[in-house]
Amino acid sequence: MTSTPHTIETLAPGATRMAAEALSAPALCARQLQLNTNLVRDAGQRLRALAPPFAATLARGSSDQAAAFAKFLLETKAGIPTVSHAPSTGSLYHATSAHFRDVPLIAISQSGRSPDLLAAADDARARGAVVIAVVNDAASPLADLAEIVVPVHAGPETSVAATKSFLCTLVALTHLVAEWSQDAALLEALPQTGRVLEQAAAADWTAAVAPLRDASEMLVLGRGPSLPVAGEAALKLKETSNLHAEAFSSAEVAHGPMTLVGAGDPVLVLAPLDIARTGLRARLEDFAARGANVIAAGLPEDVEPASLVLPMDTQVHPVLGAIAQIQSFYGLANALSLARGCDPDSPPHLNKVTRTL
Repeated sequence: MTSTPHTIETLAPGATRMAAEALSAPALCARQLQLNTNLVRDAGQRLRALAPPFAATLARGSSDQAAAFAKFLLETKAGIPTVSHAPSTGSLYHATSAHFRDVPLIAISQSGRSPDLLAAADDARARGAVVIAVVNDAASPLADLAEIVVPVHAGPETSVAATKSFLCTLVALTHLVAEWSQDAALLEALPQTGRVLEQAAAADWTAAVAPLRDASEMLVLGRGPSLPVAGEAALKLKETSNLHAEAFSSAEVAHGPMTLVGAGDPVLVLAPLDIARTGLRARLEDFAARGANVIAAGLPEDVEPASLVLPMDTQVHPVLGAIAQIQSFYGLANALSLARGCDPDSPPHLNKVTRTL
């Protein structure tokens, strides 16, 4: 599908950069898949030949939610155990194991310039890791030190809250793992990415603004492919709406956090479309019985107990379905931020490039 990227100039007066950048993602993701076809195919062949015993990810913030998505993909599609390598392990403690030799380290960053990520990636490379940079700026220091570079092709992102770069990163990781694993269903689904995300961008989730406008805290639930996007949604609610949101697995939430939810408390559910939906309906019935205000997107039979069901196309590959959910959520996040009197483009105390070591 060919589509024209939205820009801030095509939106109504007063629209935000966050909204414009999120709306541009479907066309950018479709274009990325075309630009990266040969590069990612070659990377997949190399990684299959490497046959590593495990893989690792390295990221911060929204990129760390993308790293969790990569972990899900690698473990379920390629059968490769994947660990999260904390940046401070390499940048401060220099405790990267010698067992990293010939192990892929997927370093994910929009800017490719965060000092702690650079130091940790450089330390891992010195110990034999194969550094793979999934990065928006292909001319960045992170790209320079990597053996394999997968550009996400999101273009400049001026809103502090990442949207299009996150979506493009999820698609780049899906493309990489599809080629790496040779998962037939995922490879077949990838060409539909632009269409699926365009439809998701058009889905109106703003009915959720009213029940969330005055909330002070909430849960965001996901599982399987939708758990990392639930984490990203919770992070965006904190960043752009000053709303304390915490993400949990719909399976794990019963182990303690559920006791915090009572009558009128909001719960946003990004329901998975695959086997991870097992038991979800019963969990939502439990929340509804407590009087919680459940807002959900997913298969109708799973999310029926919700007080508000958000529109989404459920007849898609479950991995694309999860990416589509965060695409739709960004429209809600932007509208909610404005309704709460916040500026989604410039959250307080945040910078585009976080400089820590």
